[in-house]
Amino acid sequence: MSPSPHPHHTNHGAIRRSRLLAFACVAIVLAALGAEIMRWSRDASPAKSPALLELIQLPGVKLTERSSSLIPMPPNVPSAHASAMAPLSDGRMIAFWWAGSRESGPDVKVYASRWAEGKWGQPWEVASRDSLGSALGFGVRRIGNPVAWTAADGKINLFVVATGLGGWAAARVVQLVSSDSGDSFTVKRLLPMSPLFNTSVLVRTAPVRLANGAWGLPLYFELGIKYPMMLAFDAHGDPNWLSRIGTRMTALQPTIVPVSDSEVHAWMRDSSDEQRVQYALSRDGGVSWADMPSLDLPNHSTSLSALRLSNGSIVVLHNHVLPGGSARNMLRLSIAKDARTWTQAIDVAHGKAGEEFSYPDLRQIGNQLHITYTSRREAIAHHIIDLEFGGIL
Repeated sequence: MSPSPHPHHTNHGAIRRSRLLAFACVAIVLAALGAEIMRWSRDASPAKSPALLELIQLPGVKLTERSSSLIPMPPNVPSAHASAMAPLSDGRMIAFWWAGSRESGPDVKVYASRWAEGKWGQPWEVASRDSLGSALGFGVRRIGNPVAWTAADGKINLFVVATGLGGWAAARVVQLVSSDSGDSFTVKRLLPMSPLFNTSVLVRTAPVRLANGAWGLPLYFELGIKYPMMLAFDAHGDPNWLSRIGTRMTALQPTIVPVSDSEVHAWMRDSSDEQRVQYALSRDGGVSWADMPSLDLPNHSTSLSALRLSNGSIVVLHNHVLPGGSARNMLRLSIAKDARTWTQAIDVAHGKAGEEFSYPDLRQIGNQLHITYTSRREAIAHHIIDLEFGGIL
């Protein structure tokens, strides 16, 4: 038998692969700890498991659909997804979404359209790979998932997911600010979220008002495991403190609803085999969170949106799943008595199996509920629901 060639040759490829695997394992562990060690200005005590909320009767609300339409799209752009709304002055509103040839495509950009006098205006470009890369000083490979917050001073804070190398698991969150009702934006910062290369953190759902003029941005970590977080900003739009929402490692895209300065609810997209809306509760303004039993609402890994109406009722817009349907072909609005027990209110969109109506957003303006969502990955739909308060749910 002939001797093996190069008996002392080192297998450098195998060594490199081994090192990369070890690095990836360390990265997952460190990132999973990231949200717990980054409580920038607060040191909260471990959350105690609260009792379930008492069943209470809230004033009811009658919902009547007033109109439905599609927001104008940029020309020659076939795909759109992930809309978000932000109120402006005098009943106006602005919507953001990404659009391009496909998700993660190099031509994807963030667009905006303004709602005024009962109609949407023509869209304009807000951010692109090139504009963000130029402002940040490094190459941006893909962008997506804009969410927005209108501060008390009228400035619009826009948060956009952006990646350098890799896929969405290597994402960062860019904060942009507009002082002219969204006509123009400037990059303010990359959010300082993760101790490991500041990656693997994304946004999807709307920010919410907290106590003392502060506001909270829902986020989520996604690299192997998934978990939800909330980043609190001060009244000036600067990050203040960060909390991890519960201990689950298969929950993401939290939608957050404050009920008081201390009581805050969060419902999450579920990527586990349970396929139910996941739930967590804070009794200290979002500083610490306790896991609660999942809701009796299906969730086959799809984003949802929740909102507390002016009469105290809570509505959630979610993808309901029927036998023979698919995970995103029905978008249902449900209403809560007690933040846990939900009653069907109205089916906003319903199509054939395989059709997609997803990634909703909710805003109340006066006695109207405004809804946007992705329609078949081709456009952003807008519905207006008239709200008539009174009676008992």
